[in-house]
Amino acid sequence: MVSLVRCATLLLLLAVAAPTWGGERAAYRGLEGTVVRVVDGDTIHVRVGTRVEKVRYIGVNAPEVHHPTKGVEPGGREAAAVNRRLVQDQAVRLELDVQERDRYGRLLAYVWIGGVMINAELVRLGYAQVMTVPPNVRYQEMFLKLQREAHQAGRGLWRRA
Repeated sequence: MVSLVRCATLLLLLAVAAPTWGGERAAYRGLEGTVVRVVDGDTIHVRVGTRVEKVRYIGVNAPEVHHPTKGVEPGGREAAAVNRRLVQDQAVRLELDVQERDRYGRLLAYVWIGGVMINAELVRLGYAQVMTVPPNVRYQEMFLKLQREAHQAGRGLWRRA
């Protein structure tokens, strides 16, 4: 009887905590996974359970590395390298905002490793710029402040020649 109760409790917890996919919001804000690939300075692939999600960082934009018409933008390789150094093979928590996916089907998230939000860290280091796309605006003011500071300090892509 005790093991039956434990089993039922475990199944209930899994059902409540399991994320939903498609057009619905996740059942909870903190999806957890492991980064399996860094695409560029603002996009990664994360294994969430048995699924690999292409994740686009909310609120920031890094120079392109694989753009079909622009090619490699100045600073693109550097931004990708910094992103790789920060997240490759790391356990992450994906915090969602109002809109879950973009028009390309990528999961939109604030990406956390411990107490560090990677979106903000890339802006703070100067390897990404603020790109606000409503309705996902939760950390917009913080991103703008970090960008001003990085620009004034000449960090990353703002480095003075």
